[in-house]
Amino acid sequence: MLPKHNRLRRSRQFSQVYRQGKKAVSAHLIMRVWSLPAAASETGGGPCIGIVISQKVHKRAVVRNRLKRQVRAALRTLLPQLSPSLWIVINLKPEATQCEYGEFLRELEQLFTKLEVIHGHS
Repeated sequence: MLPKHNRLRRSRQFSQVYRQGKKAVSAHLIMRVWSLPAAASETGGGPCIGIVISQKVHKRAVVRNRLKRQVRAALRTLLPQLSPSLWIVINLKPEATQCEYGEFLRELEQLFTKLEVIHGHS
């Protein structure tokens, strides 16, 4: 589980990221990142992240929850490298059901690098 201060929880937060965020796509993930203005940063504990998995990915909630746990575990290892003023939304594609933890970790690193949000790039 991600700490509460690192989660996007409101619909309007997700909408903000979808409207104004930069987008990058990999084989199994779609990532959108919005960098908050310095004065508007609501969290002092790091970036806020939301994970979205549609029923199109898999009908069974057990499978969707397992995928979400794997992505969260990969994100936890990358969290210290991320700039604290980010809102991030990660969507999983239907192909993600074939993924394992290592693949998620590698793809997340690639997407963060592509969007230049790993600490030191932004």
